[in-house]
Amino acid sequence: MKVCVIVPVYNHEQAISEVVAGLKGQGLFCLLVNDGSSEACSNVLTAIAEQEAGWLALINRPENGGKGAAVIDGFNEAIRLGFTHALQIDADGQHDIDDIPAFLAASRRKPDAMILGRPVFDDSAPKSRRYGRQFTNLWIATNTLSLAIADGMCGFRLYPLAAVARLLESTRIGRRMDFDIDIVVRLYWQGTDAVNVPTRVRYPYDGVSHFKLWRDNAMISMIHARLFLGMLVRFPQLLIRHWR
Repeated sequence: MKVCVIVPVYNHEQAISEVVAGLKGQGLFCLLVNDGSSEACSNVLTAIAEQEAGWLALINRPENGGKGAAVIDGFNEAIRLGFTHALQIDADGQHDIDDIPAFLAASRRKPDAMILGRPVFDDSAPKSRRYGRQFTNLWIATNTLSLAIADGMCGFRLYPLAAVARLLESTRIGRRMDFDIDIVVRLYWQGTDAVNVPTRVRYPYDGVSHFKLWRDNAMISMIHARLFLGMLVRFPQLLIRHWR
């Protein structure tokens, strides 16, 4: 296994330095993807890339394309560099970097599987967001005919890049807040198993959230609808998979 970290960044200049400091101790090469951030954030990212050039590289997108677009750019660069696996983590500090070894251990035990964070929230998580996740996870169970994916929205996960490359060659994945849901369901349809790892999640310590309530909930509802139609086409195949 050759693992790198992909961090999509959009205007998290207050949090990213602490995230990078935590990642440095993990001994993994890191790809920061600047998704068309402000000048202030871009300057911070450039300074980090210059200071940490031995283990970190910066990818600059000319304009904001969404979390999914940034992560996909990271995938393509990781594949080009010869990495076999990529660990995705958010730039806002909500994920517990100390849990990375648990993700790596799970991947070593099952290298062809996607390793998905199953969030353990503290009191900072709004109840409305928790209920929304339950709704999404019910739809994911429906669209996979399975309870294999415990949480389809957590942005802390580790992907086998061979499976990701096959998927990207054949399918256009959601580019914005629909990305995390879309890719895990489609990877599962493709035959990639899921392993769920409990991980502590806190809400952003820089106070910045890019989730837009009405727009992003509408986008998520649309991706559930599209995936439901895709599930209907794959219904016999998914049933056969569970009977094996």
